[in-house]
Amino acid sequence: MAEILEVIMIVSFGASWPLNVIKSYKARTTRGKSLGFLCLIFFGYIAGILSKFLNETYMMSFASKWYVLFFYVLNLIMVGADLIIYARNYKLDKKNVREN
Repeated sequence: MAEILEVIMIVSFGASWPLNVIKSYKARTTRGKSLGFLCLIFFGYIAGILSKFLNETYMMSFASKWYVLFFYVLNLIMVGADLIIYARNYKLDKKNVREN
C-alpha cells in the first residue's frame, strides 16, 4: 500500500511537468523560471531514484514494484528536458538583448 501511495504522490507531482516543458518551449524565454528550483527538483529525483536502489527490501521485490521507480525516472526525464529548454531559452534571451 505504501508504494501505491508513493506512486500517487509522484504522479500527482509530476503531472504538470509535460505542460511545463511545452510552455517553456513555446515561451522562448527564461523569464518566470528558476534555474535553482529546476536543479533542486532534478537532484531530488536523483536522490529518490538512488534511495530505491539502496533499499534492499524494495530491490528484493523489484519485479512486482518496478512501477514506483518508473515514475521517478519519468519525472527526472521531464525535469531534464525542462533544464535543456531553459539553457536554450537562456541563449535566446542573451541573443535578444544583444539585438535590441
